[in-house]
Amino acid sequence: MPVSSSDRPVAAASKNAAKPSPAQQAMRKLGLVRDIDLALHLPLRYEDETRITLLKNAREGDTVQIEATVTDCEVQLRPRRMLKITVDDGSASCQLTFFSFYASQQKAMAVGTRWRIRGEVKGGFWGRQMLHPTYKKPEGALPQALTPIYPVAHGLPQAYIRRAVASALQRVALPETLPEHAPPPIPNYWDGNALKPLLSLREALLFLHNPSPQVALDTLQDHSHPAWQRLKAEELLAQQLSQYQARQERSRLAAPPLQPTAQQAAIVSQLLAALPFALTAAQQRVVQEITADMARTQPMHRLLQGDVGSGKTVVAALAAMQCIAAGGQCALMAPTEILAEQHFAKLVGWLEPILAPLGKQVAWLSGAQKKKERTAMLEIIASGQAALVVGTHAVIQEQVQFLNLALAVIDEQHRFGVAQRLALRQKLAHANLEPHLLMMSATPIPRTLAMSYYADLDVSVIDALPPGRTPIVTRVLPDSRKDELIERLAAQLAQGRQVYWVCPLIEESETLDLSNATATHAELSAALPGVLVGLLHSRMSPAEKKAVMQMFASGLMGLLVATTVIEVGVDVPNASLMVIEHAERFGLSQLHQLRGRVGRGAVASACVLLYSVGDSGKLSDNGKERLRAMAETNDGFEIARRDLEIRGPGEFLGARQSGAAMLRFADLEQDMALLEWARELAPQMLQQYPRQAQQHIERWLGSKAEYLKA
Repeated sequence: MPVSSSDRPVAAASKNAAKPSPAQQAMRKLGLVRDIDLALHLPLRYEDETRITLLKNAREGDTVQIEATVTDCEVQLRPRRMLKITVDDGSASCQLTFFSFYASQQKAMAVGTRWRIRGEVKGGFWGRQMLHPTYKKPEGALPQALTPIYPVAHGLPQAYIRRAVASALQRVALPETLPEHAPPPIPNYWDGNALKPLLSLREALLFLHNPSPQVALDTLQDHSHPAWQRLKAEELLAQQLSQYQARQERSRLAAPPLQPTAQQAAIVSQLLAALPFALTAAQQRVVQEITADMARTQPMHRLLQGDVGSGKTVVAALAAMQCIAAGGQCALMAPTEILAEQHFAKLVGWLEPILAPLGKQVAWLSGAQKKKERTAMLEIIASGQAALVVGTHAVIQEQVQFLNLALAVIDEQHRFGVAQRLALRQKLAHANLEPHLLMMSATPIPRTLAMSYYADLDVSVIDALPPGRTPIVTRVLPDSRKDELIERLAAQLAQGRQVYWVCPLIEESETLDLSNATATHAELSAALPGVLVGLLHSRMSPAEKKAVMQMFASGLMGLLVATTVIEVGVDVPNASLMVIEHAERFGLSQLHQLRGRVGRGAVASACVLLYSVGDSGKLSDNGKERLRAMAETNDGFEIARRDLEIRGPGEFLGARQSGAAMLRFADLEQDMALLEWARELAPQMLQQYPRQAQQHIERWLGSKAEYLKA
C-alpha cells in the first residue's frame, strides 16, 4: 500500500543507518516523526528580523535589531566574570553583556567587526544596554517574514527545526478534507485592500510558519487570526470525528445483556432495603440510566460524575449487584490501595450478607498481597465464586482470569491510562464480548464541556448531595497566623475531634520554599504534646500507609500530617478540620477534593486554607481567584466552572486519555462556535464522506485516535 507524504517519517533510516543524532532524538521526543507532525508544529512566538532599527530611535524596553560595529571588547572580573562589548551603529552606542561566554566568542567579536544584533534595550547609568542578545554576521538580505520561534526539546537548535519544518512543508500533501458545502464559521478578512476568502489548510500553515511583518501580532498571539481559526476548526473536527467513530465502532461490539429476571433481581431489592440510608433523587435517576444501559447487547460506556461525597460508591454497588443478579462477574478498580481497600470494606459490608447464602463472595486483589492469599483469590475469580473483584492495577494483570466478567467499574478514571482500561476490557475477549464499562470521577466537569469533550461517552451526573451532610465552612488565613491556628487545633483535639494537615512537599526542597510534611510533622508533634501526630506520604510502603490510616480511622491518632496522597477517597467521619498549607499552590479541583475529606459526619466541619505571599509580598491573581472561589462555594460544579475560567480547558481537562492533551490549539470555551460546527458536521461526514473523514483523523491524531477507543 503506498504511503502518503503526510505519513512518511521525517528521517526514514535504513537497516544499517547510524544511530540517530541528538537533534533527531530530540525531534522524536517532541513527536515530530511525520511530515505532517512538523507542519503542525507551530511557533510559540515570532521575532521581527525584517527591519534594522537605529539605536537612537530605540526606546527602553523595545526588542530591536541593530547593525553595529564593535568599538570595545573586554572581560571584567567584578562583580562577577562577564564579557562586556561596546558597539556603535553610527547613531548611538550600546553595551552588550554576556555572563556565559566562550573564549572563541571574545575572539570573534574583536574591535572593528560588524554584527547584526537583536535584544531588549535597557537604560542604565552607563547608557543603553542589552543582556545576552543574539548576534550574527550581517550577510544577505533581511528576511521578508517574521522569524518563528518553535517549542523545542533540550539541545535542539532553532535553526535545525526551522529547516526541518520548511522542508516538511514542501513535501507534505495537504489535500482538502472539509466538504465544500460545510465551511467552518470563520469570517473573511481584509488583507491589504482586498477581502480574502477562507484560507485553505496549506495557506493557513504557510502563513503561520512565515507570517508577513504587516500582520497584527496580537492576532497571532491570541489565536484569533483567520489562519489560526482554520487550524482550530480542523482540530476540533478531528476530535469529534474520532470520538463519533469510536462510538460507532463500539456500537458494533457485543456485550452480555445484564437483565435479571424478577426472581434474580430480588437481591438488588435486598441491597436497597439493607442500606442505612435512602437514595437521593439524583442517585435514583443515575441508577436507572446505568440499569437501562446494562440491559442492552451493546457495551455501556458511561462516565458517572459526582461531587465529593455525592454517593457514587453506592451507585457502583447497585450496578455490581445488577450484574451479579444476571449471572455476571463485576470488577472494580481504584488507583490507590487506600481507596481500593475503602471500597472493599464498604462493599463487603453491603454485599456479603446477601451473596454468602448464594455461595458467592467479594474478592480482593492488590500488589502487596502475599502469594498464598493471592493464589486463593485467583482461584475463586477463575471459578466464578468471586462475584465482585475489588482491587488496584492488580485486577488487570495477565494471571487474573475471570469466568464471565460482564461489568468493569473504574474509579477516579482520570488516574488510569488507556492501556490499563484496554487490558480490563480484554478480559472478556475470549467470548468475543466486551464488558460494560462504568467510569467514575469526583472531578466534576461542567455538563456542556463534558458532552463536547467526551462525545464518545454517555455522561451521568449526581448533582445533589445526600441529606444530613453538614456544610463545610472554609476560612482563608495568611501563614503569619499559623501559631493562632495551632492553638485552636488543640481545643478541637481536646474535644475528641480529628484533624488533617496537608502539605505540598514530602521533604525540604532547595528550589521551593514550601512547608514540607516531615518538618511540619516534627513542628506539630512538639507544639501538641500528648497528641499522637501521624505522617502519611507517597514514599511510604503500602503496609506503613495502611497502618497509619488504620490508626487515624480508629480514632487513636488525633492529627494526620499528609501530602496530597489523601486527596482521593479516605472516609473518616470523625475528622472535622482540614488545614491546607500553601493553598495558593494547589489547583481548585485538588483543593475541593481535599476539603471533601471532612464533613462526612454529623459534626460541623471546617477547612482552613493557609496561604503564603513569599518574597513578592502579594498573592498572584490566579492564587487570589482560587482562594476566593473556595471560600464562596462548596458546589463542585461551580468550582469546576471557576477552575475552567482561571486555567482554561486545556489545562483544566489535562491529559484526556494518554498523557498527551487531545487538543493543542483549540479552546473549548472560546471556540464554542467552531465546536458546534464540528459536532454537527462529524456524523454527517462519517456517513457521506468516510474516506475524507478517515484521512482527516489520521492527519490530525495519528495513533492518538486509538486512545479514544479505551
